[in-house]
Amino acid sequence: MVDESLPAGIAANAAICAAAATAARVDGLLGPDAVDADGSAHPGLPWAGCSVLRASGTQLAAIRVKAGTAEDVFVADMPAAAQLTRVYDEYLQGVTGSRSGELPYYAVSIVGPRNRVDRIVGKLALL
Repeated sequence: MVDESLPAGIAANAAICAAAATAARVDGLLGPDAVDADGSAHPGLPWAGCSVLRASGTQLAAIRVKAGTAEDVFVADMPAAAQLTRVYDEYLQGVTGSRSGELPYYAVSIVGPRNRVDRIVGKLALL
């Protein structure tokens, strides 16, 4: 999910960063490579699919909390601080100095059993 108030470039960047963190941490999320008729390999994609949904900043924060306490649900997020700093150590300091409930989020990625994820995200629309 991405904050629907963000400009397109920032929203795309936030979604990609959250997706990268998700793919790196969720074993088995990516399917096998596809090989075309010419023998060229195309890297595996998420077998479970991936929908980029839109939400308000308030909704993202609430979803982050619900997903973070849900059983068997993986959560990756991109706090706004990641876009507002140019040096990773500054981002780390910004997050470390804030409580979870105080962080504004640009994107939240969740993976888990479909029924559980559906209950967390509700009826959010596609971006």
